[in-house]
Amino acid sequence: MLSAIALLALVPACGDDDSADSSGAVTVFAAASLTDAFIEIGDAFMTANPDAEVTFNFAASSELVTQINEGGAPADVFASADQNNMTKLTDAGNNRSDPVVFATNVLELIVEPGNPQGITGVADLANDDLITVVCAPEVPCGNYAQQIFDAEGVTVNPDSLEENVRAVVTKVTAGEADAGIVYKTDVTAAGDQADGVEISPDINVIAEYPIAVTEAASDPEAAQAFIDFILGEQGQQFLNSYGFLPPD
Repeated sequence: MLSAIALLALVPACGDDDSADSSGAVTVFAAASLTDAFIEIGDAFMTANPDAEVTFNFAASSELVTQINEGGAPADVFASADQNNMTKLTDAGNNRSDPVVFATNVLELIVEPGNPQGITGVADLANDDLITVVCAPEVPCGNYAQQIFDAEGVTVNPDSLEENVRAVVTKVTAGEADAGIVYKTDVTAAGDQADGVEISPDINVIAEYPIAVTEAASDPEAAQAFIDFILGEQGQQFLNSYGFLPPD
């Protein structure tokens, strides 16, 4: 069963084009931090391939891979925000293609507009007077946050552990939390609803985003065509416009 967090069906572009490069339906399970970029990429892919239809299920990578491995969810493509959850897919033999990294990202502190608490860095989150939220430890952004805390040598006691990075953003933008750790792209997407505080490169984490066709893909060729589009010039331009960094 697809996650209730976000199942977005994109309507194919109008018109018929027998010369389209790809046709068929592709269901993409993708990390929540990819939501905005992938929706635009999906639209562009279907414009280039009018006989194709792309649907998305966005959630935490840990939740998505569990749905695929244990629930037999109908995913054709899996795009993870970390290597660990992609490894869970490959260890279970549920990948058809070899995973390939298509983007990277870095972590950033997200704070309320104007940064009213005057937060300057990760060490400030050790202040128990601050309301701090992070992702749950099994979620990539939560795992990355703990790596950052360890590298900084601080103990942070989050006020809540969220199911995905979008939930962390929502808590801060709604005024329910003073700060959280999210991807830099999420701070950018929040616009004037939040501000960001950079994390020193000495303790920050480079998040790698791998993608693969699943073993159960109903149309492996269409699924691979979508991945190829992401890896191509146009897909990379969309990702860059949302603040994602290119693969190393």
